[in-house]
Amino acid sequence: MAKTLVAYYSLTGNTKLVAESIFGALPDDKTIKPMAEAGDLAPYALIFAGFPVQTHSVPYPAEVFLRSVPEGKKIALFSTHGSVTGSRLSREALEHASVLIAGAKLLGTFSCRGKVSMKALEVLMQSPEHEAWADMAASAATHPDASDLEDARSFARWIATLGAQGHYRGL
Repeated sequence: MAKTLVAYYSLTGNTKLVAESIFGALPDDKTIKPMAEAGDLAPYALIFAGFPVQTHSVPYPAEVFLRSVPEGKKIALFSTHGSVTGSRLSREALEHASVLIAGAKLLGTFSCRGKVSMKALEVLMQSPEHEAWADMAASAATHPDASDLEDARSFARWIATLGAQGHYRGL
């Protein structure tokens, strides 16, 4: 089995929790690191890269990491967000991330809800244009939950199988 990296950027711990679940489901010869500590990506045959969605996009530290992924490298993306899973808002950041890794081979994407910090919710509730989103984000307070983490493990196993078989897909 080829060497796999699970790299993540996490502010509230949601993305780290999902990264740890993905890591736990992968076969041997794997490494988990924060994106800022990932270092040289050349030794890895497969990279899982995860980040929290911020303002419907990829946070800058994750953007820097994604731009550094070598051309032709197999990669899977995952994100955590306060929006309802499957909504336009939850998909926008993954779509943006797929552009950042344009030369890589995207095997798949995964996203799940994650609790939004109380500080962020308080700030957003003060702004009429963000009030509806803040209400929706407040309902993510119990996520990622056990079901989300099992879905992340299933995603990891599926991607590991695709990577071993040499399959990939674009968005």
